[in-house]
Amino acid sequence: MANILQKEKRVLAINALAEGNSIRSIERITGVHRDTIMRLGVRVGQACENLLDEKMRNLNSTNVQVDELWGFIGKKQKNASQEDYKEGLGDVWTFVGIDAETKIVPCYMVGKRDSYHAKAFLSDLASRLTNRIQLSSDSLRAYIEAVEVGFGSDVDYGQIVKTYSVTDLTNQGRYSPAEVVKTERSCIVGKPQYDKISTSIVERQNLTMRMHCRRLTRLTNAFSKKLENFKAAIGLHFAYYNFVKIHGSLRTTPAMAAGVTDRLWTVEDLIGMSE
Repeated sequence: MANILQKEKRVLAINALAEGNSIRSIERITGVHRDTIMRLGVRVGQACENLLDEKMRNLNSTNVQVDELWGFIGKKQKNASQEDYKEGLGDVWTFVGIDAETKIVPCYMVGKRDSYHAKAFLSDLASRLTNRIQLSSDSLRAYIEAVEVGFGSDVDYGQIVKTYSVTDLTNQGRYSPAEVVKTERSCIVGKPQYDKISTSIVERQNLTMRMHCRRLTRLTNAFSKKLENFKAAIGLHFAYYNFVKIHGSLRTTPAMAAGVTDRLWTVEDLIGMSE
């Protein structure tokens, strides 16, 4: 059982999960059974969700970018039946916000890429901020109403619209994105600074997620089989990213840069939150 593992084994297993190792590879490295690793990861991940909800409050961010990241549970949407959908299988999207200066992720939300989850996500984001911010997103239509629900007029919001060389993406290679031939910035609410309307930093964060969360790595069999496990893995990733991992451009953690904490956390600290 996870609760009687030696501390060194627990730290090694969680560290490896946070750095993008698969559960079976951790099993081979540590000698700990994969079911035990899974239970430990879920328990720590759920504790990390609570930690982030508690700590990511009253943030002094001024420039926030938001985006969505695709994944799936059990099977892709095209292969999921109506019954599968009711059980939580199929496509899942992670809404992510990031402070462009401190690189902290103030909040995220796992759900569907629809108006309901967009509204819930931006309302949650707005509740965690103390300043009027500049907000940037892609051209997902649901964001416009969601920004109004979450922020009202107390935001400077702009969208970046990308035009691709091929509009019918179904004709592209399976995992070859079409070439971006033009980008346009649009002011939606308030007076956002035109040159700061961008999603480059949050898109780079999406890459970090795919590299550090094995369940989001493409073309593998490491995808989540249960929504509960997926949410726990995302919680672990963002707690590790915000509090433990030193950001290369900051030379400190995002949580320290944003003033959320005054010390460098360790994986042992994250495990301690679950005990």
